[in-house]
Amino acid sequence: MQVDGKVALITGSSRGVGQATALQLAAMGCSIIINHRDSQEQAETTLEAIRAMGGKAMVVQADVSREEACQDLVRASVEAWGRLDILINNAATTDFLPFADLDALEEDHWDRVLQTNIKGPFYMIRSARPWLEKAPGGGEIINITSIAGLTGNGSSLAYCASKAALINMTLSMARILAPRVRVNAVAPGFIADHWTREGLGGGYESALNGHASKSVLGAVCEPDDVARAVVSIITGSDLVTGQNLVCDAGAMIGPRA
Repeated sequence: MQVDGKVALITGSSRGVGQATALQLAAMGCSIIINHRDSQEQAETTLEAIRAMGGKAMVVQADVSREEACQDLVRASVEAWGRLDILINNAATTDFLPFADLDALEEDHWDRVLQTNIKGPFYMIRSARPWLEKAPGGGEIINITSIAGLTGNGSSLAYCASKAALINMTLSMARILAPRVRVNAVAPGFIADHWTREGLGGGYESALNGHASKSVLGAVCEPDDVARAVVSIITGSDLVTGQNLVCDAGAMIGPRA
């Protein structure tokens, strides 16, 4: 897909991977809908950065765990730009919980994680479907998953389960929405960003170094790395759908031989 002149809605794009993806697509001529739940100031910073490079963007607050909010988000996007070509489901939530402590997996944690990480992308896809199907040349959906959904190891057991479900839903949606809409996913490994740092607290540096040492490339992801993987799918072959691209510096296949 040629993204110049297209419109992209990116959930959770005030910071991290979402922000990096917004900036990269905007630099290529794509108009961006910046979404956030409760980080207006950071969303405004992203907006200013896009406008500073001569790009087009707008900020829309919405909690994507609620279907009505997803519908309103899509409606506001289309009312502003008159079209929708790309949907990137990036918003997610978790808590960092020890896997062995099953009692720590309280109902509230399960509900928040599944509501945002699984139902949220579903609500967004269902709301955006009519517009994506109308997009000239076809629409594009990218779900941000995680290697946690493949390895069963991550911030919490519930988070891993949610990302595994999102990988599976990517396959289902690729079949359902074909041939007008392509649906793919990107599965990052350990990401060196604010979210991971805040979640791990004092254990962040040790975890970062540990993950880097176990990967065959000796590194971990920065948000820009994941964003480039997302953009590579969008701007690459239009015959790719139903795929889950792992971006983890070779952590899943490490260590080096």
